[in-house]
Amino acid sequence: MILKEVFRASWKSILSNKSRSLLTMLGVIIGVAAVIVMMAISAGTEATISDAITGLGSNLLFVRTAMMRGGPGEPGANRVSLVYEDLTAISEQISGVAGVTADQTSSVTIKFDSNSIEDVSLVGTTPDFTVVRDVEVDEGRFITENDVDRTQKVVVLGYAVAEELFGATDPIGQLVTVGDVRLTVIGVMKEKGLVSGVNFDEQIYTPITVVFSKFVPNQFARIFGNDIRMIYVSVDENANLDEVSNQIMLLLAKRKNVTVDDGYFTIQSQDDIIETQESTTESFRNLLAWVAGVSLIVGGIGIMNIMLVSVTERTREIGLRQAIGATPADIQIQFLSEAVMLSLLGGLLGVLGGIGGSYLFGQFGGMRTVIVPYSIALSFTSAALVGIFFGYMPARRASQLDPIDALRHD
Repeated sequence: MILKEVFRASWKSILSNKSRSLLTMLGVIIGVAAVIVMMAISAGTEATISDAITGLGSNLLFVRTAMMRGGPGEPGANRVSLVYEDLTAISEQISGVAGVTADQTSSVTIKFDSNSIEDVSLVGTTPDFTVVRDVEVDEGRFITENDVDRTQKVVVLGYAVAEELFGATDPIGQLVTVGDVRLTVIGVMKEKGLVSGVNFDEQIYTPITVVFSKFVPNQFARIFGNDIRMIYVSVDENANLDEVSNQIMLLLAKRKNVTVDDGYFTIQSQDDIIETQESTTESFRNLLAWVAGVSLIVGGIGIMNIMLVSVTERTREIGLRQAIGATPADIQIQFLSEAVMLSLLGGLLGVLGGIGGSYLFGQFGGMRTVIVPYSIALSFTSAALVGIFFGYMPARRASQLDPIDALRHD
């Protein structure tokens, strides 16, 4: 049998039962679309996390305390933690460092005249904050080393805070009340928005020494130093990230009189965090793909059932074809091609539905979606394989019918 004639006959058979053919393809359509949409959601989540981490700054290292033994005031305690003085040590003693900063936060109420904003995040930080965290000043200036060293009572406002508190009034030089402390506004930050769950526009910035002394005082600071939860290190583009990381680890171990193997500190790069997130989302994406793939199997079972019904309905037709010279192989190819065409057509409609569904979900679903090209190829190929696998049994059954019995069938 000529292949062209096979496909023509298969297409004619599909068109002769449009409603049944569409319902038969429905499982494949849903399965293919589900695979594409699920993988697009997962890839979108992964891209959002990656952008958020990258948006924290460029070429960053995150230095944290992994464990703390003892506590302030405990006699004989071996207390190992990051303190503010470690910033200066890293900045002065480690080569290849473009900037070092830390932040100490507190929730405050800020007031100016009759206007006030509650639960504003006060960030005590250092001059390198703008370099490390990739933020810019729109008006005025940022905190300087002199401000930090002298514990100057100054503040830089986030874009949204300045808008809400001052409106059209120039905030530079104005006195605001932050908690119970009067601070002078020296600058306003450029609009940055939400990055990694932090809205930079709704924060205010002051020298970290001001926060230590006025907002989170520590009576043991003179003995142990002021604790900080994390140090952000921006590495120079020409420096080796791993080498700088190792230098910092050795420096901290020496300063705390411990060994690197003790595991008191951890240093992660942005790439490390992104890789960790990607491994998690990849497992999640694979799970979603397998769950969605079940729909393809269900669709394949539907194709098999309909093709078996079709064989029964067309038994006399099969007998006539055999009587005029069609071989069992011709009959098998005929019915197998119908099953494959149903799967391919369903796969094509599923691809269109998946792409459209991913776009609509990204627009109105509140989650970012990124269409993964290989998911289209994977789902469409799977649809073709489903057609071949589940269409084989009905096609084989049709090819094994006895011509005489088939012609006698009513």
